[in-house]
Amino acid sequence: MEKNNSSKQKWLSYIVLLLTGGTMYKLYFMDGAFYVQMQQYLGLSHTQIGLIYSISGWISTFGFLAAIYITDRFSKRKMFLFALIGNGLAGCMLATFPGFPVMLVLFCSFAIFTDMLCWPTLLKTIRLLGKSGEQGRMFGFLETGRGIVDTVVNFAALAIFIALGSNALGFKGSILFFSAISIVLGIVSYYVMEDDEIAKVGSANERNKIALAGMKEVFKSKEIWLVAFNVFAVYSVYCGIKYFVPFLNNIYGLPVALASVYGIVNQYGLKMVGGPIGGFISDKVTHSAAKFINIMFVITAIALGVFVFLPHESMNIFVTMAIALTISAFIFCMRAVFFAPMDEVRVPREITGAAMSLGSFIGYLPGAFMGIIYGTQLDAHPGIAGYKIVFSIMMGIAVAGIVISSVVVKYIKRDKQSAEENIGA
Repeated sequence: MEKNNSSKQKWLSYIVLLLTGGTMYKLYFMDGAFYVQMQQYLGLSHTQIGLIYSISGWISTFGFLAAIYITDRFSKRKMFLFALIGNGLAGCMLATFPGFPVMLVLFCSFAIFTDMLCWPTLLKTIRLLGKSGEQGRMFGFLETGRGIVDTVVNFAALAIFIALGSNALGFKGSILFFSAISIVLGIVSYYVMEDDEIAKVGSANERNKIALAGMKEVFKSKEIWLVAFNVFAVYSVYCGIKYFVPFLNNIYGLPVALASVYGIVNQYGLKMVGGPIGGFISDKVTHSAAKFINIMFVITAIALGVFVFLPHESMNIFVTMAIALTISAFIFCMRAVFFAPMDEVRVPREITGAAMSLGSFIGYLPGAFMGIIYGTQLDAHPGIAGYKIVFSIMMGIAVAGIVISSVVVKYIKRDKQSAEENIGA
């Protein structure tokens, strides 16, 4: 009976994590589905949007650094409660359409609530819920679940936008919808999640010592740094897929509402494809998430190279959409499992929170500068020329990713052979 209760608790927690993971970023990264609306109703240019995400990205970066200590120091129940409610309240303020300076502060607060407090805690909880042989699937199906939730929630928000007139009022309604969901999930997660083991340690001083010891171990681990830079390469390419939306709108004339539909599928719906495929192949075919990522980098680099040189001036829009979605699917397959190699390099489970935080600190660093790089290129080179530069940059990063992931694979293979030799001795 106790085992059944434990299993039920595990999967109930997993479901709540899927819902949280699928909704927590709706406010922060609304540009994935509502990029055009941000320009029209918030009055933002490509460069301003890039600036918002670059500055908030730096906040995220230093937030991940702080999370190396915080994630293993405080109870996940309290972390989720505080972060998700704070995120929702900041969203309510954004719905007032404030000036650019206030808007910038609000997006920085989204970065703190989601990236610093929520995401590393979620990754830590997922890894601890799964056994060694199911890490790829646990992380892969996390992306699938997030994709389902992402798609449903974004289409619901888009329906609100359209129902209220496809105007500024409709956009406000969508933002308030995202805010309400965040607040509700903050309350739900508090009552579903269990406390961490460190939360049960007697004194605050003892908890501080445990968290600090974990920080030191993580910073000295070259294995964790290798995985972190592998994540860095994947995320750098991922940062570019949202530009398929304005590309189709500006170059092919795709209407605003349809561009949002495409954005939802491109940014969120593909998680439903990439998650299970990435998780299954890495666990059952390549038997290594690191090796799977290496193979996908090769495929992605080739696909982006072909896409740049296609004759877009004369191509059918639906063919272009299909190719762009395929490229995004490749990237989502990698993104679904890019934290799974933490288990392959044998990170001790007791420092999982700190390891995931360092991985997030390095891995999501592109969020601090890729937006401004892509945005300025689009504003400096109007029309298709700017988009070709953006997609070429993505291709170049994918090539770099081939090199980085090859090093990770080689290290894991060498470490595994060394362990087998020690057992034989």
